[in-house]
Amino acid sequence: MTKGPDNLPETSMRLLEIFAAMMGQRTTVATAESLGISQPAVSAGLRQLEAQLGLTLFERTGRHLEPTLEARNLYEEIRPLFGIVRSFAMRARDLRNGRVGRLRVIATPPPGYSVIPQAMRGFLDSRPDVTVSFDVRRLDNVLHAVQTGQADVGIGLASGRFPNVNSEELRVGQMVALLPQDHPLARQDRIEVAALTGERFIGIDQESYLGRMVARAFEESHVTYHPQLETRYCQTAASLAASGMGVCIVDPWSAQPYLNGAGGLVARPLAQDCPVHCMMFTRRGIPHSGLLKVFMEEMRRAVAALEIPGLETEQSDPPLQDI
Repeated sequence: MTKGPDNLPETSMRLLEIFAAMMGQRTTVATAESLGISQPAVSAGLRQLEAQLGLTLFERTGRHLEPTLEARNLYEEIRPLFGIVRSFAMRARDLRNGRVGRLRVIATPPPGYSVIPQAMRGFLDSRPDVTVSFDVRRLDNVLHAVQTGQADVGIGLASGRFPNVNSEELRVGQMVALLPQDHPLARQDRIEVAALTGERFIGIDQESYLGRMVARAFEESHVTYHPQLETRYCQTAASLAASGMGVCIVDPWSAQPYLNGAGGLVARPLAQDCPVHCMMFTRRGIPHSGLLKVFMEEMRRAVAALEIPGLETEQSDPPLQDI
């Protein structure tokens, strides 16, 4: 018989599980069925436990095995243990299914103010024990937070690959002109940047990826790019356009909150090729938790469900996974 350092028998959890089940079932057949093992395995386990303890735990009375007084005393000692084991198993199941825990999400403003709230609602409605930390920052901050483990997942508009992160393309969009519903250009399916000449134009800071893309579209069309207003974020430009301050070119995610009567605006894709990619980032080499997997799937569904001018109906490329 194997003994521990204190000269006590080393008893496995499996033998205790058989013992506890037997206390409730009173037959080896019923105990085997409850545990999903064979009847001989139950009998062998009980004999092994009795040998380790040096005690008789059950005595046969007819077709049943009745616990001895020693067995009843021991069962009272271990009963709380199985409550702890059940709680442990339930906690592990909830973690695996993404129903408990804390998730850290960071995003650039375009998805952060449009599609992420929709994904977050679906994610949290059925998970009252989950908490989320959510921040909206510029792309370099998003990537840094994911690379250093300060965030579990990042979402942003970007293109290409980045070091130390897995990159998954959620959807491809096209930059759109945001116009008042009664604007003459609103009747067109696509807008040439040259058609915006003479309009009060709200530009995007050219220090940003999207701002440089807009300026390049004007340059390639041989049209002077001279915004009367300039702002750092597409969301700010869209808000100014909704206030009647002019027209702007923004990504479709930034346009989304101001469409369908919400801001009196319409979005029309640019005729020039100005693609924008909504990307999801996770830290390379770090396994995804159950909670993160569930949120990522919710993000995929929310992004795919958006119906906005300027968005492609299908992903153009498979996810890029740099594990």
